[in-house]
Amino acid sequence: MAELGFEGKVVIITGAGGGLGREHALEFARRGARVVVNDLGGSVDGTGDGSKSPAEEVVAEIEAIGGEAVANGDSVASKEGGEAIVQTAIDAFGQIDIVVNNAGILRDKSFHNMTEEMMTLVLDVHLRGAMYVTQPAWIRMREQGSGAIVNTSSSSGLLGNFGQANYGAAKMGLVGFTRVLAQEGAKYNIRANAIAPVAKTRMTEELLGAMSEQLDPRLVTPVVVYLAHEDCETTGCVYSAAGGTIAKYFIGLTEGTARGQDITVETVRDDWDAINNEEGYIVPASPADEFAKLMGQWT
Repeated sequence: MAELGFEGKVVIITGAGGGLGREHALEFARRGARVVVNDLGGSVDGTGDGSKSPAEEVVAEIEAIGGEAVANGDSVASKEGGEAIVQTAIDAFGQIDIVVNNAGILRDKSFHNMTEEMMTLVLDVHLRGAMYVTQPAWIRMREQGSGAIVNTSSSSGLLGNFGQANYGAAKMGLVGFTRVLAQEGAKYNIRANAIAPVAKTRMTEELLGAMSEQLDPRLVTPVVVYLAHEDCETTGCVYSAAGGTIAKYFIGLTEGTARGQDITVETVRDDWDAINNEEGYIVPASPADEFAKLMGQWT
C-alpha cells in the first residue's frame, strides 16, 4: 500500500508545543505537510506570556528532519487570536488545508467549588478556541472547495468525569460543533471529525498513574493524520484513541415507546423499562434520522 502523503498541504495545529500537538506536527511534517505550530507557551492551567519558545522548538525539530514549519504564539481564546493564527498560515504558505484543534488547559474542581473564572477559561480555550481558529480557516476552505478539521474532544465530555464540569461541557460541545461542521461542509468537500484521546501529557500524567507508560502521545497521532487525509471520506464522527487502540464512539437512540396524544406522567413511569431498552437501537446521523423514526412510529 502507498504511504499517505501531504505534499502541497498546509496544516495548523494548536497547542503543538508539546504532547499530542507536537507528535501531530512532526508526523504531518514527515509526510510532506507544511505546518503552523501554534503554542501560547503557557502552563497546564493556561497561564503564560505568549512565548513562542515551545513552538519554536518544535519548528526546529521539523526543520531538522527536512520539513517546513513556522511558529505562532497567539492565543486561541479570542477571535483576534484565531484570525492571527490562520493569517500566519496564509502569510507563510499562502493557503490552509487542515486544522487540528488541540490546544487545551485544565482548571479542575468539584462543581460546587468551581468559580466562574474556571468555567470561562476552559470554555474559552477548548470550545470557543476551536471556533475562533476554525472559522477564518473555514471561509478559505469553502472558497477552495476542500479542507479537513480534526477536533480534540474527550471521554470526560462523552462519559463524564468527576471534577471536570467545565472541561466535560467544553469537550462535549466540540462533538456538537464537529457534527454541525460535517453537515455544513459536505457540499464544499470539507470534512470534520473528532478524537477522544487518552495519552500521557502534561495535562494527564498525574491522573493516569501506572497506565501512563502505555499511553505515549505518538500512538494517538496516526488516526488524526488519517482523518485529515483526502483519502479518508469519513465525516461527522468521533474516535477514541489510546495506546494504539482506535475505536468509534457513536450516539444510539433506543426504539422507545410511542403513546402519542395519550402520553401521561404515569405512562412514562409504566414504560420506563421499554424506553431504556437498548435492543433495536438506531444510530442517527442527523436530526432528520430521528424525525424519520418518529414519523414511522406515529403512522
